[in-house]
Order: sequence, then structure tokens, then C-alpha cells
Amino acid sequence: MGNSFDSLESVESYLSDPRWDNIKRDYDANGISSLRSPFQVVNTISEEGSKSLLNLLQRDDCWVSGLGAATTQQAVQMFNLSYEIIYISGWQVAAESNNGENTYPDLSLYPSDSTPNFINKINNTLVRKISEHKEGILPPIVADAESGFGGVYSVFNLTSQFIKAGVSGLHFEDQLASEKKCGHMGGKVLVPTQTMIKNLKSARLAADVMGVPLIILARTDANAAKLITNNFDENDKPFLTGKRSPEGFYYVKDGIDQAISRGLAYAPYADLI
Repeated sequence: MGNSFDSLESVESYLSDPRWDNIKRDYDANGISSLRSPFQVVNTISEEGSKSLLNLLQRDDCWVSGLGAATTQQAVQMFNLSYEIIYISGWQVAAESNNGENTYPDLSLYPSDSTPNFINKINNTLVRKISEHKEGILPPIVADAESGFGGVYSVFNLTSQFIKAGVSGLHFEDQLASEKKCGHMGGKVLVPTQTMIKNLKSARLAADVMGVPLIILARTDANAAKLITNNFDENDKPFLTGKRSPEGFYYVKDGIDQAISRGLAYAPYADLI
């Protein structure tokens, strides 16, 4: 099975694409090959959408038109208006389209498969619409993966679900999932820089295993976050205040310097910051 999807030759060919020239991986082709199935499941919408999104992002004008869809019908209207991408916000899913029995103000408490399921519904609807009218192309979908809903294994599984649903771009943030609060609610708690990098690596590994050139976006909330879970990370030490909250978190100096520091640390592992 030298030419199978999981063969070392197949993975090395995948990694040799110029697409990866500026992407850092702390694992090699052998690692990817060991996790791939010999039977490739083609995720066409995600694969083609990721390539299309990259082309849009590399244009000279450096901006892409799109809005956030809270319902499938809104996504259809954006398609009708020829927006180039459709954005799916975690906050909007939490408020309108989550799979749970309640609506939360974006505390990441809603079921983790809510956004992949919502994207799958949108893509199914748009594919049918294109089939009916025999025209149009699927706009890439960029989605909010929140903080990954857990550790690296959760991030890996969640990324896989998103790819199966047909996502093109996925962004992760560096807040603590169990303590995450939307910006206007305050009280943001960061995870250590290296923890976020591990999540980005896990998302990239999931995409590599599935053979999809997913656009991964790293988002930091460090401009407004005043708390962090731990004080071990060398990248975070310049921003520690030496004080701790009643919950045991460490206070940090929020602001643009902390955000830039984290952005630079994330950059090798992401396509966008």
C-alpha cells in the first residue's frame, strides 16, 4: 500500500506543498502517517473551501467581505448577496443555534458539536440551492471554535468535526474554557501561552491527519484579560503582577503589549493572528 493515504510518501508529498513554507510543526510525517487511516475520506467542501479562503486572504486588497450568520436563512441571504465568506460566531451559536436545552450568554457551556452541526446544516442548504439553480460556488465558512472546549484531545476531535462539516477557517482563543466569559461580561482568564500553542498544534495535526489545508486562526484575549491560570510560562512572566485572585488565578497586566507577545508566540503555528 505504498501509495495509500497513510503512506509516508503520501504524507511527505502533502507536507512538501509551498502552502506550508511558513508553518511550524513539532511533529513529522511519520507522526501524521501513524494517525491516518489507509482509507481516505475526502472532505471536499472543507478542502476546497480552505484553498479558496487562502486565495482570498492573499489578494492585494487584504480584506474579505462577510458577515456573521446566526441562522441558516441568514447564511442563504449572504450567499444571495454574494458575500465572499460566511462567519459563524460562537456567541451567536450559543444564543441562537446551539444543540442544548438552554441559551447561555457565551460561556462555552453549550454542547461542543453545536457549531459543527450548524455549519453542516448551512452547507447542506447551500449545496441544494446551487444544485437547484445550477450556478454559484460555496462561500468558505470561517468559524469560532471557542477555547477548544477542553484540552488537546478535545481540540483534535472538535477540529475533525468541523472539517467533516465543511469548515474552511477555524479560530481558537486563549481563554480558559471553563471560565470563559464574553468580552462585555469581563473576568477573562487566560491559559498559559504554551497551553494555547499546544491547542494550535493539535488543531493542525487534526487537519493534517485528514489531509485538509485548513486555515487556522489564533486569537488572543490578552488585551483585556486580567487573569491567568498559572505562572510557569516564561512568555507570561513579564506580565505577572505577583497578586492572586480569590479563585487562585494570577493577575496579569492586560493590554496591547501582552497581546503582541502572545501573538508573536502563536504566529509560527497559525495562518492568521
